[in-house]
Amino acid sequence: MVIRRSIVISRAFQRFIETESAGGVVMLAAAALALIVANSPWQPEYHDLWHTYSGLSVGDWSLRMSAVHWVNDGLMAVFFFVIGLEIKREILHGELASFGRAALPVVGALGGAIVPAAIFLAMNAGGAYESGWGIPMATDIAFAVTILALLGTRAPLWLKTFVTALAIADDVLAVLVIALFYSGALDTYALMWAGVLLLVLFAMNRLGAQKPGLYAVPIVLLWYAVFQSGVHATVAGVAAAAFIPASRHREEVPAEIEISSMEEQIETLAEAPQIAESWEATDIREEALTEIAHGAASSSAALYRMEHAIHPWVSFFVLPIFAFANAGIEVGGAGAGTFTNTLTIGIVLGLFLGKQVGIVGATWLASRLGLGSLPSGRARWRQLWGGSLLAGIGFTMSIFIASL
Repeated sequence: MVIRRSIVISRAFQRFIETESAGGVVMLAAAALALIVANSPWQPEYHDLWHTYSGLSVGDWSLRMSAVHWVNDGLMAVFFFVIGLEIKREILHGELASFGRAALPVVGALGGAIVPAAIFLAMNAGGAYESGWGIPMATDIAFAVTILALLGTRAPLWLKTFVTALAIADDVLAVLVIALFYSGALDTYALMWAGVLLLVLFAMNRLGAQKPGLYAVPIVLLWYAVFQSGVHATVAGVAAAAFIPASRHREEVPAEIEISSMEEQIETLAEAPQIAESWEATDIREEALTEIAHGAASSSAALYRMEHAIHPWVSFFVLPIFAFANAGIEVGGAGAGTFTNTLTIGIVLGLFLGKQVGIVGATWLASRLGLGSLPSGRARWRQLWGGSLLAGIGFTMSIFIASL
């Protein structure tokens, strides 16, 4: 059972990496397109598109925002929900499940967040840009994983796992930073309703509600309550994900019955006539495969089904839309002063130098203190240093924090 579970977990982690890397390519294309359009004759239309207001109105109640805010406050809440599901999965069953496995990535993420923020503040403390210290803290998991995937076998598996786990831990820090330092004035009444809705999600979890659709309405209401509270609305996504069941109650359908049913379908598949021209044999095989797939999906906990269903939409739709909406920066007006500005220098040094020093230094210190160690005989410190360079890609979270 332990072996079977570890195989499932490793495959889930592999699918996560594959989806992130493919989605990173699409997001990169969307960002490039935004830059091209924002510096073309279509620039006015581009800005008008994202500053068009729309929303819902019922009587005296209304919810209206610009298109870019619907993306940043609405669609990105879905992104943070998936991040929350991934964090919970990794903490319960994955790379962050034990202290020994989690120590180095988590400590590395802490160092890779604190040192860049310190470098930025050293350049901008007391100035107009002081509040931007959160910008160089973030690591873009999609781009980092994409580059690792492009390196193929030249990037060892342990490094891909380490960088992915580090980026997930980095996302946790980014969510805390957004919630604590980049939210507005708090509305205690809205926060109270957010707390009630979290209790509803907790009760649903304890009662064993496994159908993902049951969670839709409480999660949407939670998003609205957090949006009204002054805490950034995207934090609702991570909070909701914490209460999605990661295991199933087996009282209704025992595991033995589920396994027996799937074994019968596998036998049917194996015994089907192996004649390509036979429509009857093809129908038998397709029906058996459909039953196997349905059985596997229905036997999974709600967390895994939600992550499997939503993750591709986030990678191939939500994040590219976010990139296209926020990466449209006009570069024509950038003069020599831009590159000597303390804001620019603080971000560049933070992401490039700060990530290297923070991640490698914190990881080395943690290993010296006995908190963890790199894989014996396979890992090299120069490979970790290369991973720390990739962690300096701070696209999604950096732009998100900058917009706040």
